[in-house]
Amino acid sequence: MAWFLYRLGRSAFRRRWLVLGLWLAVLASALIGAATLSGPTSDGLRIPGTPSQQAIDLLQQRFPQASADGATARVVFATTDGKLTDKTIRAAVEDIVTQLQQAPGVASVDDPYEAHTINEAATVGFAQVSYEMSARDLTAEAKTALAGIVERTDTSGLSVVAGGDAMDGGSEPGFTEVIGVAVAAVVLFVTFGSLVAAGLPLLTALLGIGVGVGTITAATGFIELSSTTTILALMLGLAVAIDYALFIVSRYRSELDDGYEPEDAAGRATGTAGSAVVFAGLTVIIALVALSVVGIPFLAQMGIGAALTVAIAVLIALTLLPAVLGFAGHKVSGKPARRVPSKEAFGLRWARAIARRPVIALVAGIIGLGVVALPTLDLQLGLPDDSTAAPTSSPRQAYDLISAGFGPGLNGPLTVVVDGAAGSVKASAQTAADRIGQLDGVTTVTPAVLNQAGDTAVLTVIPASGPSDTATQDLVHTIRQIDGTVPGARIGVTGQTAVNIDISQQLGDALLPYLLVVVSLAFLLLMLVFRSLLVPLKATLGFLLSIAATFGAVVAVFQWGWAADLLGVDQPGPIISFLPIILIGIVFGLAMDYQVFLVTRMREDYVHGAEARAAVVSGFSHGARVVTAAAIIMISVFAGFILAPDAIIKSIGFALACAVLFDAIVVRMTIVPAVMTLLGRTAWYLPRWLDRVLPDVDVEGEKLRRQLNVHRRQHPAGEHRDRLTV
Repeated sequence: MAWFLYRLGRSAFRRRWLVLGLWLAVLASALIGAATLSGPTSDGLRIPGTPSQQAIDLLQQRFPQASADGATARVVFATTDGKLTDKTIRAAVEDIVTQLQQAPGVASVDDPYEAHTINEAATVGFAQVSYEMSARDLTAEAKTALAGIVERTDTSGLSVVAGGDAMDGGSEPGFTEVIGVAVAAVVLFVTFGSLVAAGLPLLTALLGIGVGVGTITAATGFIELSSTTTILALMLGLAVAIDYALFIVSRYRSELDDGYEPEDAAGRATGTAGSAVVFAGLTVIIALVALSVVGIPFLAQMGIGAALTVAIAVLIALTLLPAVLGFAGHKVSGKPARRVPSKEAFGLRWARAIARRPVIALVAGIIGLGVVALPTLDLQLGLPDDSTAAPTSSPRQAYDLISAGFGPGLNGPLTVVVDGAAGSVKASAQTAADRIGQLDGVTTVTPAVLNQAGDTAVLTVIPASGPSDTATQDLVHTIRQIDGTVPGARIGVTGQTAVNIDISQQLGDALLPYLLVVVSLAFLLLMLVFRSLLVPLKATLGFLLSIAATFGAVVAVFQWGWAADLLGVDQPGPIISFLPIILIGIVFGLAMDYQVFLVTRMREDYVHGAEARAAVVSGFSHGARVVTAAAIIMISVFAGFILAPDAIIKSIGFALACAVLFDAIVVRMTIVPAVMTLLGRTAWYLPRWLDRVLPDVDVEGEKLRRQLNVHRRQHPAGEHRDRLTV
């Protein structure tokens, strides 16, 4: 591989105008596609085959007028002076209901006076608005009309707010993410001491993001994608693209310092650091694509979308970057005065300090991460609803008013579907209603509503507990146990609350199998790269430490509320149920990135004849500066997303920033050299039979060096002008 990448790098360097033109054409195509083909994104989460989704599918087939999958809004009326039954206030409410009935996309509106959705004190009431299409397909015109009707209310003594999925605005990138890129630019300039060298990784990363995000955006015109898919692709693609370019540019400068001509240096940098980039990118891609095997479509979409941007980042690092280096030449080196070796000296001092006291470094690192991981024991999973919105937002105010006026259960009604034979389903529904009404935790069961064919009935069950309470989850499972006990009928439970419960449960069930898949892949891939048994084992255990500590930090901030005001967390609550599994996939890939980049240099020195412990110190000192810069860049990019208004994006950005901090700084920069020092030569042990079976991928570039030497001897005056490796 190293030889192939060497030739690829040199070819791109020589044909730089062609390579640049091709990538610009790809970028233009992606952007044009995004502008002309894009469709709406969705914030709705669904998993085919879950009990709640099966009930929705049945209603769409038998009872389409029920709009089981349609968007909903709950417009809440509250009096600040007087009652809703007062003549003036009632006239204002009925006028709003009329406007809602005439709004675009609305299928039906329940008048609070006719539907008796006004509390006993006549201080709080609500109108249920059902739309003809799902929240994903709801037009901007419909959302704007709804918000306008609510905001135009000016009747004295009447307050109007609205909640529900029809109020969702979606997740879009904001200006705050630019902060991460700005910090990355500063770190690159400090690392390289050259504006040209600092600008190249940013330039190629932005081009790659344009291609990747443009392609994903264009794809929304053909397939349903969540808005989080694009944001995650942007977040991860930007971070890895800068890092991959950083590693290759750093190696290119090193080759120039060794006296090689720019073309040779570009080829050697692509063949050596490029090999590490390929395997690092491959680990990230495998981890993300593996999300497809858990059987959850929206996770598969997020994983594949992010994997696409990572793959593009790898291709750009191997082709466009050498081409751009051809334009820059020696300008990448910068001024000698700025090439201060102090950071490398610090890396050398740090490695020697750990080598002198490896046990202390190891124990301190493990205990530190263990303490941070303790909140993980209290991890609670759920999905965001109006109760987790900002206290000043309209959805949250609507939620609080309903809870105060009717009880928390009305915010999470359950839809019970009775599937029976025509003519007998009414009696079956009444039997089901009687049994459900006797269950603990049930406040109200509404009379059954039958479809036109008379073979399907719908009941609405109001729990006594809120939609995110454990008691509501238990109630859903209890109602489902009634299925099979009503003769001639099947019982199903759906509604947004039941959907969220099913999604959270399936995500929780998929967490451990996915973790086992990722850990197994990590071990096998690293065994192939490093030709060792203990190095992959150490890397995998370090990854698990990083994951546990990251979960602990997320629970402390987003669930317990520590530093919530500082980080802009509006409302602490359960951790978003798909965050842990997404986090495992991404952190696995990033952890293996730093493992490959740092330990590859140790193995390179060891293969070239250095004593095992000396190779740890020398390899660490060579890689520490670049790995530290890469980690700071990734942390900065991810941390920029903490400022995003969307709670999902905010939590993902915080989690990834913490994960990189823990894994790169604590695990890879402290625990790894300590363990490698303690293991010595044993770290590189591999049984002979296994050594013969495994293919030699030559990440350290030893075969490349030998091939270049042979080529130079065979063609002393040849066209390639390769120098002999000293």
